[in-house]
Amino acid sequence: MSYLIKPKGYKALLNLPQTEMGIKMIKEFFQANLSSELRLRRVTAPLFVLKGMGINDDLNGTERAVTFPIKDLNDAKAEIVHSLAKWKRLTLADYHIEKGYGIYTDMNAIRSDEELGNLHSLYVDQWDWELVMDEADRNISFLKSIVKRIYAALLRTEYMVFEMFPQIRPELPKDIHFIHAEDLLKKYPTFTAKQREDAITQEYGAVFIIGIGGLLSNGEKHDGRAPDYDDWSSVAENGQVGLNGDLLVWDSVLNRSLELSSMGIRVNRESLLRQLDICHATDRKELYFHRRLLAGELPQTIGGGIGQSRLCLYYLRKAHIGEIQASIWPDDMRKEAHEAGMYLI
Repeated sequence: MSYLIKPKGYKALLNLPQTEMGIKMIKEFFQANLSSELRLRRVTAPLFVLKGMGINDDLNGTERAVTFPIKDLNDAKAEIVHSLAKWKRLTLADYHIEKGYGIYTDMNAIRSDEELGNLHSLYVDQWDWELVMDEADRNISFLKSIVKRIYAALLRTEYMVFEMFPQIRPELPKDIHFIHAEDLLKKYPTFTAKQREDAITQEYGAVFIIGIGGLLSNGEKHDGRAPDYDDWSSVAENGQVGLNGDLLVWDSVLNRSLELSSMGIRVNRESLLRQLDICHATDRKELYFHRRLLAGELPQTIGGGIGQSRLCLYYLRKAHIGEIQASIWPDDMRKEAHEAGMYLI
């Protein structure tokens, strides 16, 4: 069911031509900075992959992929990608990318099961990136070092926006705060996961929550993760589990936390088998991607996705992602948004 947040007294700081110019500048500037920070080269990515190969991502495991038959392949089914986590790892192997280097790409997707609102659209656009790392660096310290480098690119981009549009004042703190999902639960034991995210992000301005996908001490997950890309089950630090996380910033327009990126150190052979077993998905071992990983043909990597439209929404102080991208919205949402000062493209 769609849901619209209507910030009281909202008025866009930029008109439509300024917004389009800002979107262009943000995308060009940020991807150049991301590329130089992490030593990534740009590659071309697929919009769809063959169904049944285990290459498409399952996200939380409930979202249905958009599928269609291919006439010249005897009506074999193709799926619109959800993201490219597994495809990128295959590409790193096939391109023989060396340790310390990686790739990034523009990922475009259709997620037909999204609950539409200020932050969720049928259309998803993100920078998907993946970096070859050393097996010895499978630890929280290395994860944090990569997060800090991404955050440095975010800070530089915010200042570029301020130089272009002085009415948009910088809000990001100098440093990003790290907290494990278990510690976050202990800090706010009576809150829901979303309430915990809002509380910690409002306090610090920018937060990276570690350990997404595994069970916490209350018997629940902070959020869902598929079993075959992020490593969320390895014991990492102080007995805490998980080598992945989410990057959130405080959105002063919507007065809530805003997830900009999901990322993590990827599964190795041991953690893949463990997580497939936990999720009762051991049948996936026979799929193309999983066979190659289990055979030791894929490099150890770290990677993630960074939402392009969300990033622009944040930097340009917009209240609805439809002010950034062209998509389909319910008629009543479009009408309500217009009345609240949100003019959807």
